Amino acid sequence: MADCGARKSRLGRLKNGDYFMKISALDAWFAFAPLWMIGATIFLGMIITAVIGYSLRQRHAKEGEITGDFQEGFMVSAVMGLLALLVGFTFSLAIDRFDTRRDRVLVEANAIGATYLRTQLLDEPYRARISKLLVDYIDNRVTLGESDPGPQQNIMLAKNDRQIHDLWSATVAAFPSMKGYDFSSSYLETMNLLIDMDAARKVGRTSHVPAAVLVVLFSCQFIAAGVMAYVLVGRRGRQSAALLFLLFGVSLMLVIDIDRPTSGSVTESQEPIIRLQASIHAQPPATFDQFKGQITP
Repeated sequence: MADCGARKSRLGRLKNGDYFMKISALDAWFAFAPLWMIGATIFLGMIITAVIGYSLRQRHAKEGEITGDFQEGFMVSAVMGLLALLVGFTFSLAIDRFDTRRDRVLVEANAIGATYLRTQLLDEPYRARISKLLVDYIDNRVTLGESDPGPQQNIMLAKNDRQIHDLWSATVAAFPSMKGYDFSSSYLETMNLLIDMDAARKVGRTSHVPAAVLVVLFSCQFIAAGVMAYVLVGRRGRQSAALLFLLFGVSLMLVIDIDRPTSGSVTESQEPIIRLQASIHAQPPATFDQFKGQITP
């Protein structure tokens, strides 16, 4: 009995593992498959279910089993209402993630800029060392923010992690020389925020609408296509159904496109960090020494 229970427990864990592997594969497909392929899947699925719905309509019409107009209208309203609710809910999820990624670009740019300015208060050689590390770091961040997933991005991510380590190591080395100053705490705070935003942006880039939600949405869209093909008859009915198919299909493709942080056509703007990069390159540490040594009467 104990062996049987252990085998059932292992089987349950294996089934759960298979489920999560399938969900992970679906996440990868929704995140990286070409958008035209996803669009083709959406419209092909709707066409197939529409053909099935129309065939059932013809069959039931021959057998005299067609329901009344009130029941058919109620069915269409219920299915379309549920589909519209799901599309709106999923669109809201994608927009929330997009806004979060966009806001984090600005927060990170502010953190890097504040750290660079406060670095100019350090003694040498720490000022020059950390300033150089920050310049290299922001150059890599700009390139990384505009790169597509792939081997090159993985190389830049590894470089980014080394730069984070070097920045903190340089800060540790510089701390004894600045711990007696009032700004030492605020300097550590901005450096910590810079490091925290690195992790936050990485998480934002890997956060998507759950694949299970998209699968349910696809299923509802296919079912709605079949229901409309069953209910809407005549030339006008078919034209109305085709227009609704197109609108909902395009809406779903837009949701998936927005949910793609790097490979979609709707991505968060890198403008704040690009402007900061230009500003830092135009203001090397020496430019902050123009008033050093001057005594104001």
